[in-house]
Amino acid sequence: MDTNILYAGLYSARGASHQVLQNIYRGRITPIISTTLLFEYEDVLKRKQTELNLSYKEIDLLLDNICAYANYQEIYFLWRPYLKDPKDDHVLEVGVASETGLIVTHNIKDFKKIDKFGIRAIPPRELLEIL
Repeated sequence: MDTNILYAGLYSARGASHQVLQNIYRGRITPIISTTLLFEYEDVLKRKQTELNLSYKEIDLLLDNICAYANYQEIYFLWRPYLKDPKDDHVLEVGVASETGLIVTHNIKDFKKIDKFGIRAIPPRELLEIL
């Protein structure tokens, strides 16, 4: 799960990203995280905490909950640089290492040519349709 899904799901309770988060808490979706991805979640949420109307303590609790529902994936290799935006490479690395086959993101265009790794980038609405 790309960081933009987490942010969008917290920002608005109306969209597919929020439904993805709800399905995580219901146990229907298991996110895969790495240390790098978790740090990115924290960085983005804390920088945008005013927009999200969350305190740092609430963000820490939310991240603790994400960790509780997620599977942790260690990364033993780096595919960097591969993607147009180098900040997305670590998301690809989680996808490759975990063999999940999917990256859920709003930025599909940023994940071009990942099919060579057996991975597809899909928007949150498509993930919900798969469920």
